[in-house]
Amino acid sequence: MTATSRAHSFNAAAAQYGANRPSYPPALFDAVEELAGRPLAGARVADVGAGTGIATAVLRERGADVIAVEPGAGMAAQFRRTLPDAPIVRGDGNALPLADASRDLITYAQSWHWTDTDRSVPEALRVLRPGGALAVWWNTTAFDVPWIAAQAERVAAHSGVTSTPQVGSDDTRAARLAGLSGLRVTRRHVRWSRVVSLDTHLANITSHSAFLVLGEAGTRAFLADERGRLRELFPDERVEETYLVDLLVAARP
Repeated sequence: MTATSRAHSFNAAAAQYGANRPSYPPALFDAVEELAGRPLAGARVADVGAGTGIATAVLRERGADVIAVEPGAGMAAQFRRTLPDAPIVRGDGNALPLADASRDLITYAQSWHWTDTDRSVPEALRVLRPGGALAVWWNTTAFDVPWIAAQAERVAAHSGVTSTPQVGSDDTRAARLAGLSGLRVTRRHVRWSRVVSLDTHLANITSHSAFLVLGEAGTRAFLADERGRLRELFPDERVEETYLVDLLVAARP
């Protein structure tokens, strides 16, 4: 299964993705403002790989002037249902459909790893105004929480896709792995959690590409076993999901 086919797998599950994926905590956007050196209010932002609009919605709530960029038809359609008054254009980070020096900030929430950084880095620098910034982040697995680490191992064993923790790597290596070597990069970690129903948690887990490419039968087999395990841990069927957001902000010279 190629990275491209995994990336496009989200389009068929856009409603599931939008309804069950976690958002991001206010502290993350505080950190983006701090590291980018400007408030989000009034900033001209491009949210690339915007998906169903989870990050776009929060950026707009913070007062940013946001245009979303999304390559997938299914995700873009769900975005329009969720945020009907928000501008969105079809495109991807490898060839941004945006003018030179037109944005103060470019954001990638959960989507930077789907780009070819040999192309997406120069594209971001082209679209950013001088003094602008590129912010990329991921809600990563909190491997220090025992039940979450054990679940990640079961997911990897079932799907054949390993969840690789990058949060523990040093900042220079993290910038290199993200394709941002040579830029002035700052990094921040933000820990947060949410409490959701067991059904929402399982729908969140299976909205990831590792399951979407397995198909319904492969996913159903995992869910049957996992629901029983989690009911033992959470008898009230309220699950606390813990995340560690890994944020990298690169300044445009």
